[in-house]
Amino acid sequence: MIRGLSAAAVAAVTALTVVGCSDDQAAPAGGGKLGGTVTVFAAASLTETFTELSKQFEAAHPGVRVVYSFGASSALAEQISQGAPADVFAAAAPKNMQQVRDKGEVTGAPSTFVRNRLEIAVPKGNPGRITGLADFGKAEPKLALCAEQVPCGAAAKTVFAAAGVTPQPDTREADVKAVLTKVKLGEVDAALVYRTDVLAAGAQVEGIDFAEAAEAINDYPIARLAHAPNSAAAVAFVDFVQSEQARAVFAEAGFDAP
Repeated sequence: MIRGLSAAAVAAVTALTVVGCSDDQAAPAGGGKLGGTVTVFAAASLTETFTELSKQFEAAHPGVRVVYSFGASSALAEQISQGAPADVFAAAAPKNMQQVRDKGEVTGAPSTFVRNRLEIAVPKGNPGRITGLADFGKAEPKLALCAEQVPCGAAAKTVFAAAGVTPQPDTREADVKAVLTKVKLGEVDAALVYRTDVLAAGAQVEGIDFAEAAEAINDYPIARLAHAPNSAAAVAFVDFVQSEQARAVFAEAGFDAP
């Protein structure tokens, strides 16, 4: 089945970006009105949905501003582990959340709020005539994958093993948005991205489903961070992401419920 897709290459975040966002953080004690900035480190594949949710969250809490750092979950986890100031972490795989927990940087148990799966992305019109996952084992097409250490790359490794295909990528990118950009620009004939990215891209690219995607469903956990500068707003944001209002946004974007 072929669907449309989006591409906004999201640069990996830096600690400098976060530091510039951490002013006026504290919420009033004793359950008062929330205020300040809540800084959220989030997987690149959440860019569109979290951007929409921030508008809704800020409308419900006029005193709060949501600031995001989007990127590969593995890179974000490393930044948090090294002390980058943030309030919330939303990862595209439990492994990366566990990396942060092992460093004592998570408060409480993370909650899985959505699931996602891979889809083949091709440029509009499918000029490479890609038909399925087997094409990734051929030398002719130009192919892009996520780096294996990031969740979309780890999921790709799983589906290729399930299909008995040895991929021959021409490039491996730092996160799923960078991979998607290669497709959007017509620099590759095919890539593996999340189906939510395909939907978000609209008519810019096309998506092809494949059966082995069911072998690598990505759980997305979210948690408040132990050293959150704005703990009260962090709790409210994590709760909001798991609300019925947020679930409607995720469902429209193509995410599965946990």
